Amino acid sequence: MLHPGAELAPGFLVPVGTLDHQGYESYVTSSLPRETPVLFGLHSNAEIGYLTFTAESILETIARLRRGATITSPNSNAGEGGSSIRDVLDSLETRLPTGFNLVSSQEKATSLLVGPSAPYVVVAMQEITQMNSLVKEIARSLSELRRGLNGQLNMSQRMEDLAAALSLNEVPGRNLFHLTSWEKLAWPSRKSLQNWFFDLEQRAQQLVTWEVKMELPKALWLALFNPTAFLTAIKQVVARMKSLPLDSMTIETNVTVYQTPQDLDALVEKKPADGAFTYGLYMQGARWMSIEEASAEGLVKDVSGIDCAGAITDSRSKELLPQMPVLYIKAILVETNWEPTSIGYLRPGPGIYNCPCYNTSFRGHTYLFLATLDTQMPALKWVLAGVALLLSTDDHV
Repeated sequence: MLHPGAELAPGFLVPVGTLDHQGYESYVTSSLPRETPVLFGLHSNAEIGYLTFTAESILETIARLRRGATITSPNSNAGEGGSSIRDVLDSLETRLPTGFNLVSSQEKATSLLVGPSAPYVVVAMQEITQMNSLVKEIARSLSELRRGLNGQLNMSQRMEDLAAALSLNEVPGRNLFHLTSWEKLAWPSRKSLQNWFFDLEQRAQQLVTWEVKMELPKALWLALFNPTAFLTAIKQVVARMKSLPLDSMTIETNVTVYQTPQDLDALVEKKPADGAFTYGLYMQGARWMSIEEASAEGLVKDVSGIDCAGAITDSRSKELLPQMPVLYIKAILVETNWEPTSIGYLRPGPGIYNCPCYNTSFRGHTYLFLATLDTQMPALKWVLAGVALLLSTDDHV
């Protein structure tokens, strides 16, 4: 039973004294705070994110309607800056990464497929193959559109759809009615074309580094076509190394004291034997403590020789997607009191928040894995706040 003065919701107290039905109705009408994210357990930043997304959606719709009739013209403007479709074509073709030599890559991989790191090699080959397919389709469609604009080919519906996307700074395929699609061969994303293409360049560069010796980088940017395959590979490598049953293994997420991969390279000599370092994730709805805050709270610990620290804490105002430090993802055996679910093993305990990780802020079908994050506050607080990890921001590089 709630006592008078207790909070029913932030800023809404239990009334003093006994009231009849009309009295309670009047009290709710006069005393209930206006609906805000905080009233529902969300951070005030949630409203900023919602309003920003709504405004962007409205403006994108207006831009699509205004330019839909003129975008097939070779000199039509692609944006407020006045760049033509030809300028966008030139830029993208110049920046497009070179495809991989799959024969050479396979030769490098063959001898390693019988070694302890074979699962990582398999993931690398899968990523390289998928990147080749995407780059090939981008090159083909851009070349076809250029010939259409030059009068060498008749403009087809596919070309017009591609021109429409380029004129709106939109990733081809984002519009479900378009016949030309790069998105079906790529990763889930909500970024505009230019920022998405920057992602493509960075992802390709990581694969170039990985492909040289087919050796897993010390810290891997988790921006892969299939991140879950890499997480499975971590379990496979450890299961083989320790002769453990793969079906009885899962992953544990630890947040290190290293803010960037460069910090890790400078201070850590080798990769962990029972896991891997990853980076590039963002937290939505909360943030991770700084190392100074963690040290002051005594939240520094050693996990298998790796320095880890911190816990989830409230967001700073107007800081919507703070970046996470380097993560140490470790393969471990499942314990008997963990609850198996369709999204992973739920860990009980007051100090753990089972945090979902998604590819984008759309969440839903972009779910990747369940991260185990330390918390000093009840996990329910973060559940109500909708706290999650994201692999990508919506439109920032």
